[in-house]
Amino acid sequence: MADRDNQKAGASWINVAVDYGPLVVFLIAYRWNAPADPNPAGELFAIIYGTGAFMIAAIAALGISKWRLGKISPMLWLSTALIVGFGALTIMFGDPRFVQLKPTIIYSVFGFALLAGFFTGRPLLRILLETAFEGLSEEGWLKLSRNWGVFFLFLAGLNEALVAALDFEGWLWAKLWVFLPLSFLFTFAQIPMLLKHGLDLEGAKDVVKEEPPTGS
Repeated sequence: MADRDNQKAGASWINVAVDYGPLVVFLIAYRWNAPADPNPAGELFAIIYGTGAFMIAAIAALGISKWRLGKISPMLWLSTALIVGFGALTIMFGDPRFVQLKPTIIYSVFGFALLAGFFTGRPLLRILLETAFEGLSEEGWLKLSRNWGVFFLFLAGLNEALVAALDFEGWLWAKLWVFLPLSFLFTFAQIPMLLKHGLDLEGAKDVVKEEPPTGS
């Protein structure tokens, strides 16, 4: 039992590292190359350099996920494809808006998909989380899919608001200090509902470990 718990804890940390590691690389590369005296040319160079590092780190995260977890989640596939695609556009056109648009797209796609599944009686989140949350009823899966669908759409709107309100570096930091805490708080908030719909107390301990990746 202890070995199993240790394996789950290790997998949880790997999930977080795979999801947010590329973003940390982006921040480090951007800060390393940011000009001491802000100027448009130096700022653009730092963004392009950071974007290139972001793309490489995202591809590496795919390999780490496959190696350590034995799988690559659908969201990680989509997130990486968008990072590479929009990152390439950012570098090609010298416009950071492309890479900032990626989170809005991924949150919107999964948000609308989960809500469409909810309204058609198909809890798509169960496919994303696979065998997690044993004992959870069909109604529980539907409600969880609905709640995450709404939350993803909220994150999409929040991302656009932060892009409009903050400079590029501020937006990058918000990905760590706003989106990550919000995701954990939202996940904790789901526990009472899950317990009402069949999830046992042991399963409740794994809720945060098995949260849907929100993508970096």
